[in-house]
This record gives sequence, structure tokens and C-alpha cells, in this order.
Amino acid sequence: MAEDLLEETRALVQHPDYKTEIEKILRSNLTPKHMRDSIMAYHENDIAATLDSLDEGDRERLYRILDTETLAYVLEYSEFPGEHIGKLSMRRRVEILSQFEAATAVEVLREMSKEDRLTILDLLNGEIRHEIILLSSFDEDEIGSKMSTNYISIFAGLGVREAMRELIAQAAENDNISTIYVVDEDETLVGAIDLKDLIIARETTPIEDITMTSYPYVYTNEQVDVCIERLKGYSEDTIPVLDLDHKLRGVLTSQTLTQLVGDALEEDYAKLAGLSAEEDLQEPLNRSVGKRLPWLLVLFVLGLFVSGVVGIFEKVVAELAVVVSFQSLVLGMSGNVGTQSLAVTIRVLMDDQFSRKQKWKLVFKEARIGLMNGVIIGALSFVLIGAYLWLMRGEAVGFAFSISLCTALALMISMVLSGIAGTIVPIIFKKVHIDPAVASGPLITTINDLVAIVSYYGLAWWLLLNVLQL
Repeated sequence: MAEDLLEETRALVQHPDYKTEIEKILRSNLTPKHMRDSIMAYHENDIAATLDSLDEGDRERLYRILDTETLAYVLEYSEFPGEHIGKLSMRRRVEILSQFEAATAVEVLREMSKEDRLTILDLLNGEIRHEIILLSSFDEDEIGSKMSTNYISIFAGLGVREAMRELIAQAAENDNISTIYVVDEDETLVGAIDLKDLIIARETTPIEDITMTSYPYVYTNEQVDVCIERLKGYSEDTIPVLDLDHKLRGVLTSQTLTQLVGDALEEDYAKLAGLSAEEDLQEPLNRSVGKRLPWLLVLFVLGLFVSGVVGIFEKVVAELAVVVSFQSLVLGMSGNVGTQSLAVTIRVLMDDQFSRKQKWKLVFKEARIGLMNGVIIGALSFVLIGAYLWLMRGEAVGFAFSISLCTALALMISMVLSGIAGTIVPIIFKKVHIDPAVASGPLITTINDLVAIVSYYGLAWWLLLNVLQL
């Protein structure tokens, strides 16, 4: 009985396999109506996740049974909407893109050939075409290309009753209604009104009294990475996007901001590995190699230099072979500290207002952090390594704890120096207009290795061979 109860509990905890269920429905002999009703019972996101695992026949069947609006919702959840839309007929493509948000439609159109793109633009209705042309006029790294025209705006000077009527009229086409933007006759942004404030306001309350005139905003031609860094601290549902004349042209939704932040994190992650942000599976092999090889050659030369430095300490290794056992520990901890300092520094350097004094303050802070962590890790290594060599390896007490003392001091020194290097190197690259995220990651790794090798074997040579004469 206990086993039956356990099986029931496991069945409840397990997530349903929606992909398999949807596949079975599409491969069944259900009539189109019943097949559509069965598929519609699933969320659009689950249907989109199934698209990539379907064969051509099942995918075509899914396209046929879903109406245009539902298929548009499904494809908007898809990771590769352009790839799936490209397999539809021209008429269906136009119908689907007409249902998309303009910003999403622009991204899909950019993946198509110029001929298909122009054909679709000619076939789209006037309003959506106008929005797509507007967004396409901005570069991909400009915030204007990411904005949505799905927002509510009212004119300043309206009464509460008139404002509510205008809200209701525009809500039929625009569903981002949590924030209502107030503009003047020239569409210049005046402020924003929270929907709740408008609902509870008395009819006699002037619109100006519930309008927030201190509200975050961005300009269409601003760079995406600069904007998202500035907007991270806000929790607004939408952020207004203005043109150079301060006129309201669109909004950034919270969903778009979340996606942009995620894309920026992925880009920084790629850069820290010395890779280009745009590299992907579709990129030709020779181009990927061309992007990575220059940095690898630089690091190869530096690696040879590090190997040469190790060769200088051959005498230490020959006379105290046991020190090699703890080389990876010193190298690893040094690398960890350098990477942490690098991540913090790159994050801070995104703020262009960061002064020289603040940069030096950051360097000293990272050095102190490295010192404190080095003291703690060094003390632990002194006790644990000494005990290991004495109790497990049978070495003499004096010899065992001499080795552990050398390792502890090397850890402390290398962690301090790696923290400083992880901070100073990206600052220098930023100063000479080299992207610190691209350049610093691989270089810091090699520098940390050099710092750790010199610290560890230099101490072993001086302390163990010369001072203690082991």
C-alpha cells in the first residue's frame, strides 16, 4: 500500500509531457474540428515548444487546423518564428505578420530575403506597414527598433470623464492600459497616469493633479545597452520612447526589457570567453575561426611565456617534487578571484559616469577583498595541507607544515594580485577604447596563471630552499 501511495505521489509530481500529447493528437485520425479543439486545450507556449520536434507533415497539419490569430500567438512564443513563417505561403505570412507586434514583425522580416520582405510590406495594411517602416528605420542596436506602438495616450487638458472615454476607445486596439501617457497637441510627452489613479479620480479632479511629470523615458536613437542599464532600477510596466523633438513615438514593455536584459547577459557571457556576441550555429566555419583565432594566438604566445617562467623554477621542482601537487590549487583560486573581480569591474564600467576616483576606489576595494579572502583560504590551506602531508603522507611535521605555509602565503599573495589585475586590466582597456568584456576574459586567465606560478614557485624557491633549506 505504501508503494502504491508513493507511485501516486510521483505521478502527481511529474510534469505532463505536453509535446508527446500534442504529437499524438496531430498523428491521430481525429477530424480537423476535433483535432483543433484538442490542440486549443494547450497553452500557445506548449504548442510552440512542440514545433521543432514535429516532422514536416505534422507541422503542415498544425498550420492548417489553427486559425491565423492562434497560429500567430503560437509563433510569437516560438524561439525561431522566422524559420517557421518562412515555410508558409505568402498569403499566410502576411496574415500572421499582421497579427504580430510591430517589433516582432520587424525582426522576422529582417531574416527574409529582400524580395520577400518588399512583397510582404506591399501586401500589409497601411497601419501595420507604417509601424514596421518606422521601426525598421532604426538600427538594430537603437532602442527605437525595440519599441512597441501598443500604448494609450490622451491629450492634456481633458477631464477625467473624457479621459476615461478615450481610454475605452483606444483599449479596443491597444491592450497596454496600465499606464496612460499624457501628451500635448504636438504629441510632446507631458507625463503619465497610473490606471488606478484615473479610475478612482473624481470627475472634477483636473488631469494635471494625477499626472506624474517625473517619469523615466528614453530616446529612439539611444543605444540599447545604455538604455537597459539605466532602466534596470525601474519597475514600470512600460517606458515611453521619445524622438529627438520629445514627441511620444512608442513604449518599451516590461517583457521587451526582460528580453533585452537577458540578451545582454548572454552577450557579456560570450564576450568573457573571447567570443563575438553574434556567433551562432548558422555562422560559417571560417568566419567563426577568424573571430576566435587572433585572441587564441595572443594567448598562445602568453602561454609560452608562462611555460618559460615555470622552466626557471626547475630546480624547485627537482628538489621538492611535492610542491607540484598543490600547483593546481593556487592556480585555481587565483583564477577564481580574478574572474570575480573582472565580472564586478565590467558591470561597473557600464556606467559612463564612473569617475577616476571611483575606479581607484574599486581597485583598492577588490585588493582588500582579495586580501581578506586570501587570509581565510590561506589559513585553511596551512592547516589542512600540513595535516594531510603529516598524517596521510607520513612526512615530518616540520617539512609538512613548511610546505603548507608556502602554499598558504602563495594563495594569499596570488589572490590579492589577481583581484587587482581583474580590476585594472578592464579599466585600462576601457581607457584605450577596447571592449573590456571581449578582451579581458581570456587575458585575465593567462595573467592569473602567471601571477600564481611566480608567487608559488618564487616563494618555494626563496622560503623552502633558501631560508628553511629543506
